[in-house]
Amino acid sequence: MAFDPLTAVHRFGMGPSPLHALPRRATDLLEEAAAGDPFADTHPFTTTADIVSTEGTFRDARGIAAKNAGTVTGDAAKELSREMIRDMRDQSFGDFRALIVRHVGQPLGLGERLVTFWTDHFTVVGMGGIGQYGGAAYSADAIRPYIAGSFAEMAKAVIRAPLMLVYLDQILSTGPNSVTGKRRAGRGINENLARELLELHTLGVGGPYDQRDVRELAALLTGLSTQRGEGFRWRPGIVEPGPETVLGRVYAGDDLSAIDAAIEDLARHPSTARHLAHKLAVHFVSDAPPEALIRHMAARYVASDGDLGALSAAMLEHPAAWDPARVNVKWPVDYMSSALRALGLTPERMARTSLKDVRNLLLNPMGRMGQRWERAPDPAGWEEADFAWITPQAVAERVNWAMRAPVRLTQALPDPRDLLGLIAGDTAPGELSFAISAAQDRREGVGLVLASPSFQRR
Repeated sequence: MAFDPLTAVHRFGMGPSPLHALPRRATDLLEEAAAGDPFADTHPFTTTADIVSTEGTFRDARGIAAKNAGTVTGDAAKELSREMIRDMRDQSFGDFRALIVRHVGQPLGLGERLVTFWTDHFTVVGMGGIGQYGGAAYSADAIRPYIAGSFAEMAKAVIRAPLMLVYLDQILSTGPNSVTGKRRAGRGINENLARELLELHTLGVGGPYDQRDVRELAALLTGLSTQRGEGFRWRPGIVEPGPETVLGRVYAGDDLSAIDAAIEDLARHPSTARHLAHKLAVHFVSDAPPEALIRHMAARYVASDGDLGALSAAMLEHPAAWDPARVNVKWPVDYMSSALRALGLTPERMARTSLKDVRNLLLNPMGRMGQRWERAPDPAGWEEADFAWITPQAVAERVNWAMRAPVRLTQALPDPRDLLGLIAGDTAPGELSFAISAAQDRREGVGLVLASPSFQRR
């Protein structure tokens, strides 16, 4: 099986668009992904610094409201905190709009697919207050810069991300033999971040570690912390004195360099290579990828010292990745983004979409399809298995969206026959061609194409 341009944009990109040419070779996708984010300056995301600053003001307002409850000052502070939540909610809608701008604007879109994948791999969910709207900032700062670079550097950025430290309760972790731990009885080590680093992020479920490794890594990670309004903090006073031994290797320093060394060793481990290769192949190729593909990708990862660009390149160069059969069901966010691309919507048009329409035409339907933005069900992230996305309710919502949303997003609906040719080329199913020829109008014909299995699978 060899490279096919249409398979390339369906399986590894954001889908075909009448505004962008198909790739000529697989390396076109890789080169675009490595080039970075062309919309960073014109359509920026909220930054972690923005979230941290707003959290500080929010914290202060809540404190004033509690201290002065029932007074004019207290009421004003309470209203301020409400306004800030509303403003950050709207900013979150704006961040999603900026994401869609990228999804429709990138000529091919492998980079955006990789951002989605790695953000899900290192899943976080904002917890309460302003932090619940920090997902886009987390992804922009801790994931995007590394999708074609070092996995170890990405992991280091992730464990310093305030959202991750709150989500996995690292802020509750205090070494019992630390300065603070000795002074305050009842403080202890929280193992959540350490366990997920080993089980989900690096070695994988069933990897070569045991509970002792979890405990030792958790002790090593003490000191990583954050506080509302302050961002990442290294707190030496809560560090459990070392040394710690993880997977047989001793880490003696009670500082960030020892933690970084452990992350680098975990990133280089052969089990990490296999875990990441398998997970990436499942996401892009099929729920049951060929063993030969996984071995090839894992070997390239090890040979490149954990380079994610090399891992992606190994996937795209292997013949097993180009099976013409489309089997993977698109996640809701990818389904809608690929539909917008197929309809010919431009980044400029999407940037003008009102926040109300972002919510009503994109975010709310996506949630009903089973994927609430930035609200993955647990640290393992979104389900990869196709059956999770084709429940009766989710499929009904996709069909409903395909029939109703396009005409509200653009008045220039394409001819359904042209749309079918764009997404299927000369492989369009005969029954689908017949169905759109019998459609009552252009709106219905477009909806049939976008609701079809030919479009919903990669």
